[in-house]
Amino acid sequence: MKKNWTLWSLSLGIVFLLASCAPSAHIEKDDNTDFSRYKSFAWIDRDGKSKIGSANDLAERKIRQAVNKELEKTAGWRETTRNPDVLLSYDVLVEKSVKSVNDPVYSRPFTRTFYSPYSRRFINVYYPSQFMGYDNYDVPTREGTVTISMIDADTDKTVWQGWSTAEVDSRKMTSKEIENSVKAIFRKFDVAKK
Repeated sequence: MKKNWTLWSLSLGIVFLLASCAPSAHIEKDDNTDFSRYKSFAWIDRDGKSKIGSANDLAERKIRQAVNKELEKTAGWRETTRNPDVLLSYDVLVEKSVKSVNDPVYSRPFTRTFYSPYSRRFINVYYPSQFMGYDNYDVPTREGTVTISMIDADTDKTVWQGWSTAEVDSRKMTSKEIENSVKAIFRKFDVAKK
């Protein structure tokens, strides 16, 4: 029984550790929009024009592939070139940030030797380390934010927007970081379940 309890607590600890590493995602949606009537989407470029098939940048292709995969899987929507219901756009931002780190500080354990006149011997007393506080310092980091916007093709109003922020290792987000951010965003895409 004790072995099962240890195994259960270890697996719970691993789940919490992995959950803390996942990027945080947030969404905003228009509550007056009926998402069940949407069945198709198309991508638009930064100028607002429809951009179909001209994805030449590797990061752009990775974002589009990840979003297409998630939309097809969660909502059953398909990408189309004619008369889409929703227009999609994205934005990727990598910026410098500062992360505060708090490391615990402990005293060093030590041993003192005393002479006991009653027993006429030397006695060693061990003093264990003790918690003394925290060492606070700032570490420069980079944060990558992926933002995905859905615009109603008929009204040109933004009806849904999701964004995810995660710590990244370089000036550009890798394919894996982009894919993890898109998955985190679409975990909260609950409009398809209504």
